Amino acid sequence: MIKVERIRKDLETLARFTATPGKGVTRMAFTPEERQARDYLEQEMRSIGLEVYTDAAGNLFGRRAGREPGAPVVMLGSHIDSVKSGGPFDGAAGVVAALEIARALQELGKETVHPIEVVVMTEEEGARFGSGLYGSRAMVDGISPEEMTGTFDEEGISKAEAMRAFGLDPDRVREAVRKPGSVKAFLELHIEQGPILEAAGTKIGIVESIVGIKTIFVTINGSADHAGTTPMPMRRDALVGASQVITAINRIAREAGENTVGTVGMLQVKPGSSNVVPAEVKFSIDFRDGKNEVIERVEREIKKELAAVCEAANLTYTWEEALAVPPVATEPKIIDIVAEAARRRNISYRLMPSGAGHDAMVMARLAPVGLLFVPSRGGKSHCPEEWTDYEDIALGAELYLDAVLALAQ
Repeated sequence: MIKVERIRKDLETLARFTATPGKGVTRMAFTPEERQARDYLEQEMRSIGLEVYTDAAGNLFGRRAGREPGAPVVMLGSHIDSVKSGGPFDGAAGVVAALEIARALQELGKETVHPIEVVVMTEEEGARFGSGLYGSRAMVDGISPEEMTGTFDEEGISKAEAMRAFGLDPDRVREAVRKPGSVKAFLELHIEQGPILEAAGTKIGIVESIVGIKTIFVTINGSADHAGTTPMPMRRDALVGASQVITAINRIAREAGENTVGTVGMLQVKPGSSNVVPAEVKFSIDFRDGKNEVIERVEREIKKELAAVCEAANLTYTWEEALAVPPVATEPKIIDIVAEAARRRNISYRLMPSGAGHDAMVMARLAPVGLLFVPSRGGKSHCPEEWTDYEDIALGAELYLDAVLALAQ
């Protein structure tokens, strides 16, 4: 049923669609590389008889009809966009597994009551426009006009402009919202992106909960002055202020608890000259925890530190929330179905939390969700060295094939 060689072919083909050949996979939303990957996946979907369509947000679907066309769909898939110089498995493994499950269903001639949809989410990483989980948010909550016109890539292109160039109409993006009750379940297979499964010699991780995430963009403003003629006490150095806040973020996250993480991964300094005092610094803050009350407490402490630093140094600042997704639990019924399938097939598994964010955490507001992990070699991800054995992806696909059949009947 599930064929490892097809999984290998799909993933190796997708890995070729990158803006950085030889330096990992760089495939961002609404780019020529994403178009190439989508064209390949569309061709594969059509070849097995799926009805292919793209929603108003740019998510790609392959639909397999059910005996009751109007019944809620069982949806499975992941994303194909990447971070800069990322790996070939993050997101893509889940898309390929979903495609392979659809192939197996066709070959088995299995008729289901509920329609089944393979989904290829777009802009999950947020690497181009800074606001991740875009495709799933578009289906669940809808995307605001402010996000479409007010988020930009490094070249100053807005999300709306990028969509138009991609052949989509940003003014219709809210048409992507799915009605409550229209999705029976959402299943996502993903590489673990951590070392736990490999270290334990376990083949499958069945996720019980997904961490909450907040992504913030802070801009600190000071004054651009001559580096040689402006005395130290008279400077309004935005970078010095930012460095104090960034150091505090690290301390606050460490003190919040062992399950809390805080990261500043993006820093922009203007005017960016060696002989000019920095006038503006923009940086990102990503903090996560499994408890929403901890996330809120960390946010309050960071805001307090930011205000104090800027007041003391005569600086101003802005605080822009780009993403806020609370922690979620996956569906116990789906956990039981997958665990039973693993026991029946004698596949080792463990129940575990997810420290990374995934589209499943957003889709949980629309339908019951399942999230399944397969091992990452050395725990590495978001880098060219990212690797997951094709055989492990096939094992995960076999378990989700059982789950799809159970849920779609």
